[in-house]
Amino acid sequence: MKKIKLIQQISSEGVVAVLRGDTPEEVVEMADQAIAGGIKVIEVTMTVPFALRAIEELAKRYSSTAQDAAKYAIIGVGTALDPETARAAILSGAEFVVGPSLNPKTVELCNRYRVPVMPGCMTIQEIQTALELGVDIVKLFPGNLYSPAMIKAIKGPLPQANIMPTGGVSLSNLGEWIQAGAVAVGIGSDLTSEAVKTRNYSLVADKAAQYIEAYKAAKK
Repeated sequence: MKKIKLIQQISSEGVVAVLRGDTPEEVVEMADQAIAGGIKVIEVTMTVPFALRAIEELAKRYSSTAQDAAKYAIIGVGTALDPETARAAILSGAEFVVGPSLNPKTVELCNRYRVPVMPGCMTIQEIQTALELGVDIVKLFPGNLYSPAMIKAIKGPLPQANIMPTGGVSLSNLGEWIQAGAVAVGIGSDLTSEAVKTRNYSLVADKAAQYIEAYKAAKK
């Protein structure tokens, strides 16, 4: 039941912050600010040095079952290339697993432990394979290679597919993706680049609030 609840929560929140940085401390600060701005689903990528430290710290600070909004967030791992990485992240507190590509062994491991897994797919064949493996949300990646019309094209033969575009989603096109049928969207560098450049991480909270506002407007 926890897996189903998490998938529902991720779908309900609708916006996933995909965080990369030079240190785990930097990523934790970004996550704190994104959560303060209203984005409650945080993906820490394994490209971050000592990424598991960031996941552990965030898992301690936040809970997907917290009643207090300030302490509520869903912490997951991104760029999980293989089942070993996924397992290590799950043991560190990750509640969902995202990969840049479809790795059947990673999906198998996540299904074994009832953890939501979102592999990256580019083609109908990959998406069909992901569904057959038991994937609940497919990450359309890289999203900047497609337009929102791609979701309608996918849902023609595969209406049961839940699609989450990541890469290339911005404030200007988020509404188009949601209205096209995306179950959620992943937001990466656009959320954090200005904050990293200026070392003013409060800008992440400001940008996060803008994304949440855009998402709510698209859902009306």
